[in-house]
Amino acid sequence: MKRVIAIANQKGGVGKTTTAVNLAASLAATQRRVLLVDLDPQGNATMGCGVEKAGVEMGSCEVLLGECTAEQAVVRLPQGGFDLLPANQDLTSAEVRLLATDEGRESRLRDALAPLRERYELILIDCPPSLNMLTLNALVAADSVIVPMQCEYYALEGLSALTSTIEQVREAVNPALHIEGILRTMFDPRANLSTEVSLQLMEHFGDVVFRTVIPRNIRLAEAPSFGKPVLLHDKDSRGALAYLALAGEMIRREEEQASAGSRPAQLDAGVAASDEEAVS
Repeated sequence: MKRVIAIANQKGGVGKTTTAVNLAASLAATQRRVLLVDLDPQGNATMGCGVEKAGVEMGSCEVLLGECTAEQAVVRLPQGGFDLLPANQDLTSAEVRLLATDEGRESRLRDALAPLRERYELILIDCPPSLNMLTLNALVAADSVIVPMQCEYYALEGLSALTSTIEQVREAVNPALHIEGILRTMFDPRANLSTEVSLQLMEHFGDVVFRTVIPRNIRLAEAPSFGKPVLLHDKDSRGALAYLALAGEMIRREEEQASAGSRPAQLDAGVAASDEEAVS
């Protein structure tokens, strides 16, 4: 596999961190070597993995500023089966300092992760809820992007801007970057609105949309308060089973593309812009 995947959406509250932590645990459960990179100053992915963010001495901030290597900052979690590059609010100051840097500021993360790409089969990056320098670093470092989205009429808000940014990064510095898939999160089948928007997403974006849907689930929501992925909190819950299904779908997709020799499905920025009007 050996890929770097950014989990990004400039809209907050759509399940980016929940997806990052639980997808890392689910992929690790398939005996794959996984690294989760927390690139959000809120440090929620770090806390969700059971690591106290206030006690982080070396993390994403120090890596981006060149004060330590990524290998030095990686935390080997006692549970979950995957490794973590932690983060805390220090990342905010790192972003400010990067903005004052003229040369290579957008490629700091890519350069830092390069020595680790052969060690891990998958590196997942939890991005902040904005298109800032940190997110740009993630997109430059990544091979693909997973976009979590709620099934509501404002679901496509920001998707056009995100796909435009991805296209710019692809043209400028990372020609291999593509959208891994759009993930429907917090889905409630009892709500007609969720079903309607879900069907419209499938109609407009086709194979770019993951078939797996992440439901609203109490166990999924409470797992971070225990500092563990839902797979360790309640492995039989609907949330845990959904993320295991997502991991399986990603693996099947890659195997099918490898056997067919086909390129991953692309989401064109212009199509996203026009379809945003159709759905919202």
